[in-house]
Amino acid sequence: MNQTTTKKPFRIRFWLVAIIILAIYLWSFLGIKFEGLTENAGRDFATILRGLFNPDWGYVYMPEGEDLIRGLLDTLAISIIGTFISAFLCVPFAFWAANNMSRFRWVSGSGKFMLSFIRTFPEIIMAIIFIKAVGPGAYAGVLALGLHSIGMLGKLYSEAIENLDLGPTEALTACGANRLQVLWFAVIPQVLPHFFSFALYRFEINIRSASILGLIGAGGIGAPLILALEARAWNRVGIILLGIIVMVTIIDIISSAIRKRLV
Repeated sequence: MNQTTTKKPFRIRFWLVAIIILAIYLWSFLGIKFEGLTENAGRDFATILRGLFNPDWGYVYMPEGEDLIRGLLDTLAISIIGTFISAFLCVPFAFWAANNMSRFRWVSGSGKFMLSFIRTFPEIIMAIIFIKAVGPGAYAGVLALGLHSIGMLGKLYSEAIENLDLGPTEALTACGANRLQVLWFAVIPQVLPHFFSFALYRFEINIRSASILGLIGAGGIGAPLILALEARAWNRVGIILLGIIVMVTIIDIISSAIRKRLV
C-alpha cells in the first residue's frame, strides 16, 4: 500500500514534466513559418549533391597557391595555439573558482561568475571583435578561440580541483608545509592528468570551431569554403568538407586514445 502511495506522486510528476516538454516542442514548431519549397529547389538540390559527391581532387594540393592541405594546416595551427593559450591562462581562474581553495564563499563565487561571463560570448562574436581590432586572419582566430576556451576549461579545471583527495594536502599541512608546497606536491600531481585530458577535449572542439571562424575571415579552411559556397563551386565545397571530416575524425581518434591513458 505504501509503495503504491509513493509511486503515485512520481507518476504525476513524470506525466506533468512530459506534458510540459511536449508543449514546449509544439510551441517551438508552431513558431516556425514554413512557406514551402521554391520552384527550383529540386534542381538546385540535385546540383549540390552532384558537386558534393564529385569533389575537386585537384584542389587537394596546388603548388602555385592556396589549397586544401594549407587550409587544413592553418586550421590545425589556429586550434593548437588557441588551446595552448587557454590551457595555461585558465589555471589561475580555475583555482579562483574552486570552492575548496578559499575559506570565503564569495571568492569562489566571483571566480565562477567570471568564467560564466567569459563563456557567454560565442567564438564567432569574439572573432568579429578581434577582426575589427587586429584585422582578418589567423591571429584573430587564435585570440577568439584562446579567450573563449578559458571559460569552459576554467570551469572543468575548477571541478577537478574541487574533487581532489584532501588526504595528501592535510598530511603535508600537518608536517608543516607551507601553502605553495602543498599546492606543488599535493594538488598539482592530482589534477594535472585531468587538466591534460580536458585540454585535449577542448582541442577537439576548437578544431571544429576554427573551421567555422574562417567563414567570417578569422583564418583557416573556412575562408576558401565560404568563397566556394558563394561561387556555387559545389565540387570544391565537397572536397573541403571531406578534408574537414577526415581531419576531425583522425584527431578525435588520437585524442580519445591519449585521454584514456591519462585518466
